Amino acid sequence: MDLYALARPFLRFVSPERAHGLAIRALKSPLVPDLSGADDPVLATRVWGIPFPNPVGLAAGFDKHCEVPDALIRLGFGFVEAGTVTPRPQPGNPLPRLFRLDEDEAVINRFGFNSEGLAPFVYRLGKRRSAGATGIVGANVGKNKESEDALEDYAAGVSATCRLADYIVCNVSSPNTPGLRALQARAEMEALLAHVLAVRNASIPDPVGRPPLLVKVAPDLDDAALADVAQVALETGVDGIVMGNTTLSRPESLQSPHKAEAGGLSGKPLMALSTERLATLYRMVDGKLPLIGVGGIASGADAYAKIRAGASLVQFYSMLVFGGPGLVGRIKADLAARLKADGFASVADAVGADIR
Repeated sequence: MDLYALARPFLRFVSPERAHGLAIRALKSPLVPDLSGADDPVLATRVWGIPFPNPVGLAAGFDKHCEVPDALIRLGFGFVEAGTVTPRPQPGNPLPRLFRLDEDEAVINRFGFNSEGLAPFVYRLGKRRSAGATGIVGANVGKNKESEDALEDYAAGVSATCRLADYIVCNVSSPNTPGLRALQARAEMEALLAHVLAVRNASIPDPVGRPPLLVKVAPDLDDAALADVAQVALETGVDGIVMGNTTLSRPESLQSPHKAEAGGLSGKPLMALSTERLATLYRMVDGKLPLIGVGGIASGADAYAKIRAGASLVQFYSMLVFGGPGLVGRIKADLAARLKADGFASVADAVGADIR
């Protein structure tokens, strides 16, 4: 019996942010079942030298404070990205700031990087590492809203997490922190990536021990801006790109009365835009950088489309609201079946298949 299906009607009477808090509390409970099991071998993949049991990850935003990464791994995710974390604690934007668009299977948020700060985030990362946890957990880092030096904020996040996270993502694409997306411009991104790469390399002199460093960009970038991102990424030597974040656009198909709320839109309506931008970015980097495809994934078919468009790994988050934790396993099973049906021996063999 799908317990989430039973609980969901009642959760609709709870505010979305309250429901999210209840989900985090539930994941801290010992009653959460272990749904990980052994993945189909066709799903195993290696990116940056890291062996992923499957390519289906949880996007940043769910576990902002790194409270339950291993419980999420037990739901069957191949990897979990915690954050976004800012150097200093900040409350984020005023309530309400999270809206369910049930008619559209979508979400709008304007959290504004609500964060407990680096200290508890790093403590939790260190605690799980000391306990011998083996699941792949990435750290998504950002800047404080009132910061006067964005580069140093990102450097602080990279420095604090680089010995404890399996990979690090610099989030420069949230639409809910004023001025943040300006860091996607060519000169600003070049300065940022050069700086944080230098900080990571100085923190860990041996290249073998360095976690991959990625940048997360918005699906709203036009071709010219995306070309700048691709060139800067290749020139600086960053290890990969996450495409993408939430969108400020509002498709005409939206039906929910919440569709005009300010903030970033995620969920099903983002699938087409984010996948098209992913494919364009894959062409621009000529397959030379691993890409993580995010946005709108609701099924194995969606995950497969992202992979064929150039994603080495995929992530989702918003559709957990509508599909529940069992969605992870359903996506993996469908993805494995589709890979085999098309004659692919591995995920890596299918990456960019629609572009090549």
